[in-house]
Amino acid sequence: MDGNTESGRDDWEIFRRPLFDDPETRALKRVGVVDIGSNSVRLVVFDGAARSPAYFFNEKIMCALGAGLSETGRLNPTGKDRARAALRRFKRLAESMELPTLAVVATAAMREAEDGPDFCDEIARDIGLEINVIEGTEEARLSAQGVLLGWPGSYGLVCDIGGSSMELAAIKGGQVGTCVTSALGPLKLADLNDAKAREKFIRKTMKSLAKTMGTQRDRLFLVGGSWRAFARIDMHRRDYPLHVLHEYRMDADAVAATTEYIRNADLEDLRQACGLSTSRMALVPLATEVLTQLVKTFEPHDIAVSSYGIREGLLYEQMPQRLRDRDPLIEACRFAEAKDARLPGFGRRLFKFVTPLFEGADITRLRLVKAACLLHDVSWRAHPDYRAEMCFDNATRANLGGLKHSERVFLGLALLHRYRNKRSDTRFEPLFALLDDASLQRAEVLGKAMRLGAMLWTSDTVSDGAKLRWNAKTSEVTLHLLPEVADLFGEVAEARFKSLADALGGTGHVEIGALPEG
Repeated sequence: MDGNTESGRDDWEIFRRPLFDDPETRALKRVGVVDIGSNSVRLVVFDGAARSPAYFFNEKIMCALGAGLSETGRLNPTGKDRARAALRRFKRLAESMELPTLAVVATAAMREAEDGPDFCDEIARDIGLEINVIEGTEEARLSAQGVLLGWPGSYGLVCDIGGSSMELAAIKGGQVGTCVTSALGPLKLADLNDAKAREKFIRKTMKSLAKTMGTQRDRLFLVGGSWRAFARIDMHRRDYPLHVLHEYRMDADAVAATTEYIRNADLEDLRQACGLSTSRMALVPLATEVLTQLVKTFEPHDIAVSSYGIREGLLYEQMPQRLRDRDPLIEACRFAEAKDARLPGFGRRLFKFVTPLFEGADITRLRLVKAACLLHDVSWRAHPDYRAEMCFDNATRANLGGLKHSERVFLGLALLHRYRNKRSDTRFEPLFALLDDASLQRAEVLGKAMRLGAMLWTSDTVSDGAKLRWNAKTSEVTLHLLPEVADLFGEVAEARFKSLADALGGTGHVEIGALPEG
């Protein structure tokens, strides 16, 4: 259905063998990171497929250590009390989880406050945690590496906004380039009460940043809680159907429209509607002023929100290069299949079975086909009446890197069709608007092909005995079966084959005998 290209390629040739059982990769199991920021203190514990890890544990305490720092030069006393309590809790949690390592990093507030070194010494002495206070450019580099965890090989400008600082880093071809830090964090800007003085300071600082970073007209990646809050408000303004912040896209017009929307809104009503904390909402108008000038200065061709930042960058730092080069989506799906599927390894053979229907597809499309085949059976424990819905929910809302929102919906729809013939009359219909008609059809074809293929093998020891062929010129799909497999093609399989042919807009034929070459 996609033209003509080579088919029947070896799966390992395209995606290479999985690495989650490799000793170097397994050493990254249960990695813990504590991030002491100017606004929050957070513990994240990563687990699962190292290239696309799940958040085994994730807890944040809003401490506002950097509040009032510009005026006093010292950490916020109340914030220090909250941070102490949070760090004691995190230390105990790490011990109970038996984490092999717990990396603790602190950023702008700790490095700028005159009492920052004393507070670090106190935490080391009383709690037993060694805090690594990193420089602004190092913070920028690690945040950029966090973006690369989700977007391998990406390019553009990474902007990480914290409470007391804002960092920029250039990325190109999967590598981090120039990094720079600034004082454009909203907690610092809050100390500039005069709006005109604040605007002048932001514009002057941004001009200086542009001189250092040079021309940046590519994608702008937004990292940090204030940017995510802005994106959530943009979703609310647009009535956007998929409430997943990672890989959410905006453009300059959307930034301008949402800025105006915030300016005219009742902030408390907006906070409640978007599910934001009071402390976070207080910073959003200030962060919006920075974002407006950032977009005007660098004129990115599009804007992407990243949920990955410094914490994920610290994990990326520990990865061998051959793991960094892997596709995070495929590695995560392989891990899910190995952990939850009834027949681990079957997804590879299912991929081989369905790919003749997607001849001409580039690697961008084939990776979605591969991901669907790996995930096709991981929700088998769900009640049959809800299995299709659970598959869709898992694909569209799971913590998966390297997926645009439209690709999430494509993957979810393919898996829905793996268990359900029709997609109408579901609560997911508003999300289908993120796909064009051709993509809707491809997802349906993929799902129905997987549904058929799952009936033609009974165990992972049975040799492949079926092959699909699609002739776009004659609109004919042929199912070739070895004689010893023909008994598996019963009434239900026949009905599923007809449904697949109908989705292709063609006719179906079954041939029993030797399988065709190629």
